[in-house]
Amino acid sequence: MKLAAIIFDLDGVIVESEQVWDRVRRRFVEKHGGTWREDSSRHMMGLSTRAWAHYLTADLGVTLPEEEVAKQVIEEMKRDYGHTLPLVRGAVPVVRELATNWRLAVASGSPMSLIEAVLDGGSIRGEFKVLVSTDEVVAGKPAPDVYIETARRLKVRVERCVVVEDSSNGIKSAATAGARVIAIPNSAHPPDRETLSLAALVLADISSLTAEVVRSLQ
Repeated sequence: MKLAAIIFDLDGVIVESEQVWDRVRRRFVEKHGGTWREDSSRHMMGLSTRAWAHYLTADLGVTLPEEEVAKQVIEEMKRDYGHTLPLVRGAVPVVRELATNWRLAVASGSPMSLIEAVLDGGSIRGEFKVLVSTDEVVAGKPAPDVYIETARRLKVRVERCVVVEDSSNGIKSAATAGARVIAIPNSAHPPDRETLSLAALVLADISSLTAEVVRSLQ
């Protein structure tokens, strides 16, 4: 089946944000009466804003309303991005190359304000036809909702989309939706072997994501 679009995850694929999220949320949890867990970072990868805000309060013990938790953490993320935007090395030229051949979209667990901040900071917002946050769908990753919705907005069948993902939750989400997945494993929290088996291709880094590689999946 001929490919119609490429959908990128954002965190860990275009921007090295997982360490920033870790630092900001860990500091927030400790400041507001909670207890950080060893597996907290992996658990929250790909989750919607409301899902991770609920996790910080219900599971980690933060003593603030969920809406306030989300607001303060996102504001701190914006401040960090404003100081230094940690774009993944090689991501910008790859996006620009692929945009000359396919329609591109972003489907991310980040709120829209952070998606836009990253793409504007990298001067690549114009390369993407559709931007979707899991905040806009019923269930975040690993549920398939965000990829189904992104394909709908692109006006293509999800089976004609390639998804570029780095996390276990993201890979499961895209595979369940019916897309073909190119996995670029997150170095800090790599997916397990069983999850990686859901991907059509596994690449070492985004610089290896060429038009020729994408065409090999057609």
